[in-house]
Amino acid sequence: MIDYYAGIFIEKSEGKKEKKTYLALSVIANIGILFFFKYYNFFIDNVNMFFYALGNEQVLPYIEIILPVGLSFHTFQAMSYTIEVYNGNQKAEKHFGYYALYVMFYPQLVAGPIERPQNILHQFHQPKIFSYECLIRGLRIMLWGLFKKVVVADSFAIIVNQSYSDIQSQNGWELLLASYFFSFQIYCDFSGYTDIAIGSAKCMGYDLMKNFEAPYLSASISEFWSKWHISLSTWFRDYVYIPLGGNKVSKSKWIRNIIIVFLISGMWHGAKYTFLIWGIIHSIYIVIEIIIAPILSSIEKKINYKWVYKAFKVMIVFHAVTLAWIFFRANNTNNAIMILKKIFTSLFYNTSGVQSVLTNISFNTFIVIILSLLLVIIKKTVPIPLKHKYSYIYFIGLLMLIIVLGKTDHEQFIYFQF
Repeated sequence: MIDYYAGIFIEKSEGKKEKKTYLALSVIANIGILFFFKYYNFFIDNVNMFFYALGNEQVLPYIEIILPVGLSFHTFQAMSYTIEVYNGNQKAEKHFGYYALYVMFYPQLVAGPIERPQNILHQFHQPKIFSYECLIRGLRIMLWGLFKKVVVADSFAIIVNQSYSDIQSQNGWELLLASYFFSFQIYCDFSGYTDIAIGSAKCMGYDLMKNFEAPYLSASISEFWSKWHISLSTWFRDYVYIPLGGNKVSKSKWIRNIIIVFLISGMWHGAKYTFLIWGIIHSIYIVIEIIIAPILSSIEKKINYKWVYKAFKVMIVFHAVTLAWIFFRANNTNNAIMILKKIFTSLFYNTSGVQSVLTNISFNTFIVIILSLLLVIIKKTVPIPLKHKYSYIYFIGLLMLIIVLGKTDHEQFIYFQF
């Protein structure tokens, strides 16, 4: 309600100061709600730890809070609305029903993509007529997303959950394999949800924005973030990074802006130090890229086989991202550090764990590994025309893979927790 009226008042206001007041009210309301539900107990925990270090008992009480569905996503979507109205890129929506539909549109409510009002709000005003073509296109995208989720992501989840929940009994090679698997799990899990969201909206005649574009084929971390969770990374770019000055400032302030954005991004994912460290690691990656960019540019000019050099960079970026995912997935920082110690110790001093890793991989898991590698290479849904005579083979083939290899243990989507 605050955001709805803030948009109307921002549009009606003539003075910039008055517009800023209504915008600030909207942003504070959203961040306040987000803070209370996601970060209140984290804040209290740190305050109590501080007083405990001074010799006092628990000072502030904890609150049992149920996290509202899709809170992080629809608060950011609501803020997009008031910011875009303030910037003059979107007219204020007078009809509360249409505005509410924009904020809580069910296909992307729980885990995005985070839409801008100028991309989707006008579509709600357009009359919709049933379209067989839209239905088939939507179902095809949904089927692709379901395949990613139940065949690839949930198959890898079994090994990842087992390894990360019992670190002590795992050797370094098993943890390394689990970390590789998690990289594919989180990609197929989250992009699978996005496909299902985009597909279900398409069935009804609505177009949602693209959220992934083969991120693991990136040759730099900055390229990775232009292709991973695009709706969130562009949100931070447009509403945090650029207003801070972006890269149009001194180098020290540029680095500061990068660190701030990734710190906020880490905290957005949850009230845990592991997420904060994950964000810091990526900010360090970007800063290193900025520093060594001239050196890399001079090296690339001297290399004849550009594709070999690019493939090498892609491998480096993938492993750097996988290393950061360890903190993202670990239950706490101690576990993450222990995993890293075991991995690097085994890599250099103990190769006996390789055999146990190979013997524990079933035939089905091996097939899923091959399929996951193909998923990374394939940028979009397999481009088979709707009316192609072999299009039904595509549908049937995916369905058979889902039935034969899919896991039906009701493993929830990873980003539901955010």
